[in-house]
Amino acid sequence: MERILSERRARALLIYPTKALAQDQLRALGRLKQADGRIRFQAGCYDGDTPPELRRRLRDEANIILTNPDMLHQGILPNHSRWSEFFSNLEFVVLDEVHTYRGVFGSNVANVVRRLRRIARHYGSSPTFICCSATIANPKEHSERITGVTNVLISNDGAPHGEKLFVLFNPDFIDEAQLARRGPFGVARKLMAQLVSEGVQTITFSRTRLGAEIIYRYCQETLARRSQSLARLVKAYRGGYLPGQRRQIERGLAEGSILGVCSTNALELGIDIGGLDSALIVSYPGTIASLWQQAGRAGRGDSTSLVVLIAQNSPIDQFLMNNPEYLFKQTPEQAIVDPDNPHIAIFHLRCALRELPLGPSEAELFGQYTAAMLKMLQEQKQAHKIGGMWYWASDAYPAAEFGLRQMGTDIYTIMDAARGNEVIGTIDASSAFVQTHKGAVYLHDAETHIVLDLDIEKRIVEVQRKDLDYYTQAIIQSSILVSECEEHRRWLENSVNFGDVTVTTVIPMFKKIKFYNRESIGFEKLDLPPQHLETVATWLVPSAEALASVARWGSSAAEALAGIANVLVDIASLHLMCEQIDIGTVVDSSNTGSPALFVYDRYPYGIGYAARLFRVMERVMRDTLKAIKSCGCQQGCPSCVGSPLPAFAQIGADETTRGIIPDKEAAIVLLHAMLGLEPYKPRFIRPAKPKQDQQAAAGQASEPERLFKPLPARTEERIRRRIQKLSDKNIR
Repeated sequence: MERILSERRARALLIYPTKALAQDQLRALGRLKQADGRIRFQAGCYDGDTPPELRRRLRDEANIILTNPDMLHQGILPNHSRWSEFFSNLEFVVLDEVHTYRGVFGSNVANVVRRLRRIARHYGSSPTFICCSATIANPKEHSERITGVTNVLISNDGAPHGEKLFVLFNPDFIDEAQLARRGPFGVARKLMAQLVSEGVQTITFSRTRLGAEIIYRYCQETLARRSQSLARLVKAYRGGYLPGQRRQIERGLAEGSILGVCSTNALELGIDIGGLDSALIVSYPGTIASLWQQAGRAGRGDSTSLVVLIAQNSPIDQFLMNNPEYLFKQTPEQAIVDPDNPHIAIFHLRCALRELPLGPSEAELFGQYTAAMLKMLQEQKQAHKIGGMWYWASDAYPAAEFGLRQMGTDIYTIMDAARGNEVIGTIDASSAFVQTHKGAVYLHDAETHIVLDLDIEKRIVEVQRKDLDYYTQAIIQSSILVSECEEHRRWLENSVNFGDVTVTTVIPMFKKIKFYNRESIGFEKLDLPPQHLETVATWLVPSAEALASVARWGSSAAEALAGIANVLVDIASLHLMCEQIDIGTVVDSSNTGSPALFVYDRYPYGIGYAARLFRVMERVMRDTLKAIKSCGCQQGCPSCVGSPLPAFAQIGADETTRGIIPDKEAAIVLLHAMLGLEPYKPRFIRPAKPKQDQQAAAGQASEPERLFKPLPARTEERIRRRIQKLSDKNIR
């Protein structure tokens, strides 16, 4: 504002991860303008919802453009010649909520910023970058990775802080064997209904869309028995709702006309919904940073607020209930991005070539493989070199060929057939197969809809409103095939490997589950095409002696690894700063000749999680052992090695590792042996089995030759196939 007051031609670009946040901040700018008539500037949101005429006015006249990385990537940078006046006077670029730019999304955003800085230089400007973040362990390093420039860290916080009461709520056991606990949704429903009834404005966070809808439905039904008007003061909020509906809920929370909201992490970001009185967090959200972001939604200035973390019967939640110091003493996690990942950088290199020719000084603009990727594009006839400069040589519009938030851009539209095919929401392709297959129950605004059809070609989901007393959960089966081992190392006597894999997923059936009591009321078969994911994995092959130690007590090493996998996928998320659904696990023998535990990135070609696990395997395994031992059960339960997938999860079970309760004692025996600890004597000894698990670990891949500047052969082959597919598509 100060710069605009002194220089009317100054321009600023404010980038937010969501449209909602940009709209919210535009309203805040408007209030600033109204408060003082001397402050004069033009500001507006430039996104997919902006009408064409307003877009032209903003481009030509606005001092401040509020947008999101997606519009910057697909709409602004490819058309920079129309923005010459704006870029010539660009002085500030603000990246708000920069901690959200991690993984695939963050790696893509870092490359978009590379393109932005390049275009700004072309027009003679060098803007100052301002990054705003929640608390993470590496804010300066992370911001520098995203922006590509040196940052100065400002960490003093002058905001008012009232007392915050933080409750860890572990639901009671419901059986004498102490295998099952009361469901967290039931606890959340009772707490939220009580708080709302007493006029306490409350937000309840769930990890999934389905979870938010179920809690919303439960709470509404509870409140309706007391007062229909009270029930109407509670709403659900999640991705997939239409923009108008979300804006209405945001206003209602800020104005106080809505007393309760059941939300996913969509309201974790800084959208102005006022200061609420309490926050209920159903299950650990995956990172310390997210936990404190959600807890921070409760609190008005100096007033006292309430935060309740409600545990579910999973290893990670029970680990935290038994080790609360982790929440309050642990340093927040590091945000991880890999902008030089050639699977990501190649697509931004194509965009950059179309935007401006690439000169000799930009030989490593997109990482150490830039030169190799340029040569590949030349061979694919998408780039050519003239007088030392590289030029785009295709009619394609590369920015439209991929999205930033996932490697695919397919979005399915959900339409209500009973309302004349009215659009009621959207869903991404990977979730569509799991949540909106034919016969699935789709929850929207607490109402149940039956899915009539999933049209894969047209990307349309047809649903119909129907009163049902159950919801559905897809059953997923996965298999894995190693394509290439890129790295190999010995860890103690075990083998740890990293490389390319293909994960094949099928959804043969789905389960119907009753509301409230969560009873299974049957299965139905599905006929969906298999999905193939080319990605990367780290796989652990226990030593022959470790495998034999399990067999000596009459247990199965494969079963022990399955129990370890159930815990590891949760514990690893603490070390990798990822959601549990970002990584998958499979226990398999076909690739190695002996039981092996695979942990893979659930994203095409990988985004760094498995690679990081390759380096920190010992720490993760030690914490896994600690989590299993800290559980009070005797032979295994859902709080440790069992880890059945929560009924509200948006993905089904990897049948090889989840949804069963393996032998807890066998898992401890195997972990002791792998970690080189004193041999563990099981408390419960099973009859001896055939010595099938005592065979030496065979077929372990040897350490491959390391390559430096050229792209790894397998990586190059994959990228070539992807680029060729895009070329073929453009020709058609």
